[in-house]
Amino acid sequence: MKTSMKKTLFSIIAGSALVLSACGGGGAEKDSADKGGAKTEEKKVLNVGTEATFAPFEFMEKGEVTGFDVDLLNAVAEEAGYEVKIDNTGWDAMFAGLQSKQLDIGMAGVTITDERVESYDFSDPYFESKTMIAFKEGKVDIKTAKDLKGKKLGVQNGTTGQFAAEKVAGKNSPDISKYETAALMFQALQGDNVQAAVTDIAVALEYQKNNPDAGIQTVTDDEEFESEYYGIVFPKGSGLVDEFNSALNTVIDNGKYAEIYKKWFDKEPDVEALKKAAEK
Repeated sequence: MKTSMKKTLFSIIAGSALVLSACGGGGAEKDSADKGGAKTEEKKVLNVGTEATFAPFEFMEKGEVTGFDVDLLNAVAEEAGYEVKIDNTGWDAMFAGLQSKQLDIGMAGVTITDERVESYDFSDPYFESKTMIAFKEGKVDIKTAKDLKGKKLGVQNGTTGQFAAEKVAGKNSPDISKYETAALMFQALQGDNVQAAVTDIAVALEYQKNNPDAGIQTVTDDEEFESEYYGIVFPKGSGLVDEFNSALNTVIDNGKYAEIYKKWFDKEPDVEALKKAAEK
């Protein structure tokens, strides 16, 4: 009797094990099938800092950071196999976060300069820009950068607009007022606290377009202001640079870059100029 019971119990346990094994195997096959038969991993999320008052590159809309930089970074990150979480940290906090490596990436229309390259790593150039002077019609007469001398100038602190203004007026000139954001700089211009704003061409033209009744005039000076190039910023020694350069070049070559560029600037980009700048 005991022997018979042992055989019966063994049969039940063995049968249960087979059923459980079959159930487990079926689930694994379904999971594999759902994922195309290959094991996949979740994409790593990278922390990105920006300064979202720099339209059309980055600005706030319905509580979200949007703009050309955002669309491009999302496309490049996807190509590289990453996801990004973009926070409106502000300009100075973005660089501080990169130095402390709390941020993986900074993207806010940052011009690649020799001074910045000493402290941060950059991607290849992704946008060609120039410095532009904005002023109110009828208030001052400005035709070239030399006309900025003796004028009260507004700049965004720590930007190439500031450096361009200092080149004309002097580095410690009392005529230069520095503002935390481009928005505050333009507010100062509208309030006649400054006579001219020195900033990036796309930003000046975007402000002019969005404020048609403000009487804003703009001029450039190709002799005084050279072309400059924006890059994606990384902490010094970041292992992401090569991956993002490869992804950026793919996005440029496959036409996605041009699609995003035309969406925001309504014209074709000069991708050959970007490639030449990357070779320097």
